[in-house]
Amino acid sequence: MNTIPAQEIKRRGIAAVDGVISNGDLHVIRNNRPEYVVLTEARYQELVAEAEEAYVARVKASLEDLKAGRVKRGSAADLIKELGLDV
Repeated sequence: MNTIPAQEIKRRGIAAVDGVISNGDLHVIRNNRPEYVVLTEARYQELVAEAEEAYVARVKASLEDLKAGRVKRGSAADLIKELGLDV
């Protein structure tokens, strides 16, 4: 991922981002640490769509498990016990 110091953005404004974002997502470095990520709108929409697709896939898989009888009903305490997490 590309990086740019926050000071560079303060100095040059959005023009500093424009020159680098064309090479991909951009970390903004502040206090020697990645603090922010700058994405193009297209990249952001792509990530949102991927997250939505993953959510739908998980719901469908859960419904299939329910229909196939692979789901146990019980309380949170039962689940904790089954996972061996009770103390």
